[in-house]
Amino acid sequence: MENVHLAVEEDDLYSGYNDYNPTFDSEELENDVGFQQAVRTSHGRRPPMTAKFPGTAIGGRPLVSSFGSRIPMASSMGRPMTGAVQDGAARPMTAVRAAGYSSSLMRGSTFDPLGQSKGPAPPLEAKNEDTAEEKIKILEKKVNDLIEESCMAQSIGALQLALEKAKEAGRKERALIRQREASGNTEHINLDLTYSVLLNLANQYANNEMYPEALNSYHVIVKNKMFTNAGRLKVNMANIYFKQKNYPKAIKFYRMALDQISNNHKELRIKIMQNIGVVFVRLGQYSDAITSFEHIMAESPNIKTGFNLILCYYAIGDRERMKKAFQKLISVPLGIDDEDKYIPASDDPSSNMVIEAIKNDKLHQMERDLKVLAEKYIMTAAKLIAPAIETSFASGFDWCVDMVKCSQYVELANDLEINKAITYLRQKDFNQVEAVETLKTFEKKDSRVKSAAATNLSFLYFLEKDYDQADRYADLAMNADRYNPAALINKGNTVFVKKDYEKAAEFYKEALRNDSSCTEALYNLGLSYKRMNRLEEGLDCFLKLHSILRNSAEVMYQLAHLYEQLGDPQQAIEWLMQVIGVTPTDPHVLAKLGKLHDDEGDKSQAFQYYSESFRYFPSNIDVIEWLGAYYIETQFCEKAIQYFERATLIQPNFVKWQLIVASCYRRSGNYQKALETYKEIHRRFPENVECLRFLVRLSTDMGLKEVQEYATKLKKAEKMKEIREQRVKSGRENSARGRREGSTGSAAIISTSVLTSPKKSDVTENAKAEPQPEPKQFSPLLDSDSGHSSSSSKGERLSAKMRSLPGSNEPYEASNPKELDASYVDPLGPQMDRPKTGAKKPVDDDDFADEDLGDDLLPE
Repeated sequence: MENVHLAVEEDDLYSGYNDYNPTFDSEELENDVGFQQAVRTSHGRRPPMTAKFPGTAIGGRPLVSSFGSRIPMASSMGRPMTGAVQDGAARPMTAVRAAGYSSSLMRGSTFDPLGQSKGPAPPLEAKNEDTAEEKIKILEKKVNDLIEESCMAQSIGALQLALEKAKEAGRKERALIRQREASGNTEHINLDLTYSVLLNLANQYANNEMYPEALNSYHVIVKNKMFTNAGRLKVNMANIYFKQKNYPKAIKFYRMALDQISNNHKELRIKIMQNIGVVFVRLGQYSDAITSFEHIMAESPNIKTGFNLILCYYAIGDRERMKKAFQKLISVPLGIDDEDKYIPASDDPSSNMVIEAIKNDKLHQMERDLKVLAEKYIMTAAKLIAPAIETSFASGFDWCVDMVKCSQYVELANDLEINKAITYLRQKDFNQVEAVETLKTFEKKDSRVKSAAATNLSFLYFLEKDYDQADRYADLAMNADRYNPAALINKGNTVFVKKDYEKAAEFYKEALRNDSSCTEALYNLGLSYKRMNRLEEGLDCFLKLHSILRNSAEVMYQLAHLYEQLGDPQQAIEWLMQVIGVTPTDPHVLAKLGKLHDDEGDKSQAFQYYSESFRYFPSNIDVIEWLGAYYIETQFCEKAIQYFERATLIQPNFVKWQLIVASCYRRSGNYQKALETYKEIHRRFPENVECLRFLVRLSTDMGLKEVQEYATKLKKAEKMKEIREQRVKSGRENSARGRREGSTGSAAIISTSVLTSPKKSDVTENAKAEPQPEPKQFSPLLDSDSGHSSSSSKGERLSAKMRSLPGSNEPYEASNPKELDASYVDPLGPQMDRPKTGAKKPVDDDDFADEDLGDDLLPE
């Protein structure tokens, strides 16, 4: 009765609002005996319920639940009231039973709504793979897998493996068709699979350049009417005919493909027409090519087609149409966004983050590449048509510049003007005022253009050996753009020629810091270290450069010379052999190899290389001298004659070679020829004492009547020679005495000047009277840094060889090595230590991109 509330008969309007059903009183659940008992027996521990009121329709008959257990169901009429709990009875079930729960579970049963207590589900019935349908499905899957493997192999460059996989897929696909036919299931043949197998096989044949097999595979696809859209594969067949240079068939198949492609595929049709135009260009049919290109430029203009159209107009020499085509080219829309969108315009961090993310993404890179390609085509077209569209090159270039200034490529106008000046330089027109003035006009432009123009001007003046102007413009280029490696190299070169190698090396190092791939800076840095005698550091520079330029003859020659200076001739020989591998006909490298082998004592190898050098360049006096001395040393004087006769032709006023020729005739027993040679020498050099001595000796031995005449001339010549020697000797003594007296007189004047204070004129007269020492005259021999020894050292070796022969009392064998003609300089001698200039024009890498290599290259 405690749960029963009696109604109070009152007229309170707000009564009952605080009353609620005690069933919802969650605070008193702990004291609710029925609820606590239900909680304790909720998981199958409650006692089973039985029917309280027998005699109903179903009584106590158990029913089968959805889980398979028999649960006794009580009659609805015997169900007690909800909310009242009888003594000792379980909590009655409600009207609505929750999913998975039952109010009348058997005692001892567990809560198992998913029926997991019965164990795992029985395994699925295995498919019977012996059936024909299952075998067909498995085979289809294998074919698809092979096609995928073939495509993946092609993507990684394994073309042979891709072809093998494609062939295997074709074999299995044919086996699949036979299996379907055997099972009588031909109506379910997978045409798409057959198409994929044949197309992949044809592509792999084409990739492996097996063009006949590829064409056969394409023909199988094209001729099969069951394959839809197979006609467009004729484009692939036309491409193969183009590679085979079968241009008429290529045009035929391109046009067949064009006929089978609808107008809805506009872009594909444009590409096919572009290919047709290119094939006509290859055939030289420029009019037909122009028709195709003009149609494309009218329908869907693009940069490449516009450039090809200009080339065709240039080929037929149509000036006006060249101009129109150039205007169309610079007006082609690129379809790329402005660069300003990649510049942060606000302080919003989220938008700035997005801009940073897209600044270097693949789409932006593609846009940059497209813009660079368009600029390249425009620059090339302008350089091509400039001399053809106007009466002069300059006016044609000016017209192109004006057109570019009015287009979307305004920034190219400056580059075109620089290119105009550089074109003059390429034509070796260094004195062209127009080129210099054009470059000078950029001194007041923006920094990039100013730096480029100043770099080229510096390079120009450096070639003209106007080093002051070259230094000035190198400074200007550096001030405009300190990170321009070409400007730094030019500055270093101007310092290098002033022999300030330390400072030059600093500029080269700075250029390398700005551009680590700048090979010119690395080469010149190695030369600087070599001049400073820091051979190990120079060797490191050239070894690094060799790892970049593997086939550079100049780099390998420098390495050989450095190893020679470091005292490692074997390494020097190995590097020179590599140079010969690159330039096998270089006579100076061959001569250098001969010299190194001669120094090592290997005469046979030295003779081989000297002979090869003489064969390629028979005017090298050092090589001629060595070969002649080699034959004299080996007692083959007849063979030595031809070499010394060539030396006579090279240096006709040098009597030594003619005396050696005459002596070789005499040694070989040809006295008559020797006598004629000595007579010819006497006719040209009548005061030569050695020639007269041999004439007297030969005339005496041969019993000629001219003996007395030659003897008289010999005495007269000897007397004249003695007089000349005395004059020279007395002159030297007077000169030495005058120098001593002059130095003593000067000292006396200086010591007494404090006391006597002579007049300025007296001191001046004394100074004038003092004989001045004659300055040293250095012979203009080859530079020792070039790795070639001087003529005097070779003359000493030759004289030593000649003195070792019999009859050393003969004049030509005992001649002084200083009598060699030191004034002769080989015009093609290598001068490897001149630094490379670093002028690069920023417009086109081909224009002076390779710095001034003229005197650094080995002569070819």
